[in-house]
Amino acid sequence: MIKVLHNNSCSKSRAILEHLDENNVAFEIIDIIENPLSETELKTVLKKMNADVHAITRKNDPFFREKFEGQELSEEEWIKILVENPSLIQRPILIKGPVAMLGRPIENVRLFIE
Repeated sequence: MIKVLHNNSCSKSRAILEHLDENNVAFEIIDIIENPLSETELKTVLKKMNADVHAITRKNDPFFREKFEGQELSEEEWIKILVENPSLIQRPILIKGPVAMLGRPIENVRLFIE
């Protein structure tokens, strides 16, 4: 089963859920706004993605630009920021066993679910 780190206010995230549903792919929704990830969970996701925290940070978000743009912070500090501000996490993120990926573009999702 695929786990989907999801934010319902995100149209791209909703579109991926629709795509999975239309293709009869079993998935579990983890609403990262209602149930934010812990630091450990976020680190695990990053490890499964083989990525650093900057790969999943929404740098175009107005809140990011207002509060964090241009700051030189450590990976640990950025992780704490994302845990405290889950709306700054790119979404959706799909997790299948030991592997995770950002759910964009949709072509990548098609490859991931096969």
